[in-house]
Amino acid sequence: MSDLVVELTAKAQALLPHERARLAEALLASLAPHEADVEAAWDEELRRRIDEVERGAVELVPATQAFAQVRRALGR
Repeated sequence: MSDLVVELTAKAQALLPHERARLAEALLASLAPHEADVEAAWDEELRRRIDEVERGAVELVPATQAFAQVRRALGR
């Protein structure tokens, strides 16, 4: 490892756990920036769906019923 990586690693390890987690997330996101966009889009979709459920705008279906519908649709 380069001296800079060793120095940064030591400084990072001195951070509080939640700060290290934020740093790790930022570093990982910088390796694959498009993944951060995808994750943000999924977060928004999840918020939208939770809102629909809480408002009663959608009808919930038990998992067993949903799986049965999928099996029928696939002809299994």
